Amino acid sequence: MKVKTISRSSDTYIPVKNTQESALPRNLNPALHPFERAREYTRALQATKLERMFAQPFIGQLGDGHRDGVYFIAKNYQATNQIASGSGDGIIKYWNLTDRLETASFKAHYGMVSGICIYANKMYSCGDDKTIKIWSVNSDDFDIKVNDDVDGIYRNQLGGAGGGDGKTSGGLLKTFIGEHSFKGIDHHRDDDLFVTGGATIQLWDVNRSKHISDLSWGADNVGTVKFNQTETNIIASSGSDNSIVLYDIRTNTPVHKVVTSLRNNCITWNPMETFNFATGNEDHNGYLYDMRNLQKTLKVYKGHVGAIMDVDFAPTGQELVTGSYDKTIRLWKTLDGRSKDVYHTKRMQKVFSVKYSTDSKYIISGSDDTNLRVWRSDASSRSNIKSSRQRAKLEYQDKLKERYKYMPEINRIARHRHLPKPVKKAQDMKRLYSKK
Repeated sequence: MKVKTISRSSDTYIPVKNTQESALPRNLNPALHPFERAREYTRALQATKLERMFAQPFIGQLGDGHRDGVYFIAKNYQATNQIASGSGDGIIKYWNLTDRLETASFKAHYGMVSGICIYANKMYSCGDDKTIKIWSVNSDDFDIKVNDDVDGIYRNQLGGAGGGDGKTSGGLLKTFIGEHSFKGIDHHRDDDLFVTGGATIQLWDVNRSKHISDLSWGADNVGTVKFNQTETNIIASSGSDNSIVLYDIRTNTPVHKVVTSLRNNCITWNPMETFNFATGNEDHNGYLYDMRNLQKTLKVYKGHVGAIMDVDFAPTGQELVTGSYDKTIRLWKTLDGRSKDVYHTKRMQKVFSVKYSTDSKYIISGSDDTNLRVWRSDASSRSNIKSSRQRAKLEYQDKLKERYKYMPEINRIARHRHLPKPVKKAQDMKRLYSKK
């Protein structure tokens, strides 16, 4: 039989003398209950359980999606609720996230859309048909639908499709023709410059018909090019030779280069710490780099069992999201190598593009099954209007979970995620081989 005894600290023990009364412990704070820590732990445990119980990240899909796989998504930084998506059949669609409906659609390219970016209500697209096109995404321009239009489906009533002076206010604005197919595109933050990837890296001026400079350093094919948003003269690129190269457009020369074991599929810059950028690699891992020292990675993001096809930072710079060939989406803390959440559905196929919304509350994903899906960035959060009492309760629960997150039971519940069976088996196999 076990005998439980009440134990007291020897530091608080005072021997009793015959001439004095017994020394009793005094609680100088009447608001503090003697079992307060036990109560807080119980509340933290319950809050963690409820968080996992009510975790419902999936919101819905955008419209009817595309007719082919969705390979590229671009955000409009001047409008929180507007994005563009490019498909394998050459169609680009412009979406309104508020009502999850299609605003405009363009027959952009013959073949696959290989890159999209949006700048100042203009959309820049490139494709396998060796063309770069500039489109208007001003919502006032989308009035009439013209089904037989080749370049742009939506045009203004006073424009080419509706009569008048024959000019197109919506739809196609300008076309550039290149010598090879393009694999990526990005626009300068301030100037009328954009850069494209492909057989070479080419720098273009919007007001000129030909590219103004060529940049290349050994790669047969450049898949991704991204402008730095603060050091706007710096371009990061990833090539088919497993290299990551930084270029300076002021001198038209490469600055730094690092070669990885496998090919990097995507690059994105941290919007807050702009000297840092993240890449998604064919070796199933994501990597965080400092452009001042590319020889050492700041963080490795392990968890996927397939190649990472796209990566994007949250506007806060504290989190990032990755989409993978293993049909899952993972969310990460920037300085944590373990994913904080895993999103998947039964019908979702290989994920080729993921983007945070500009308010960092939602995530948009495009996959090989032709659909665009909208997810909550915080799986258990709700977007309804909350009273001050509800907000205070949620803040209190968050503080408790943060305080007791290292307790074994709370840590186990918070880390547990349901995974598809193929992903779980692949993870177990990777762990088994890594131990050998």
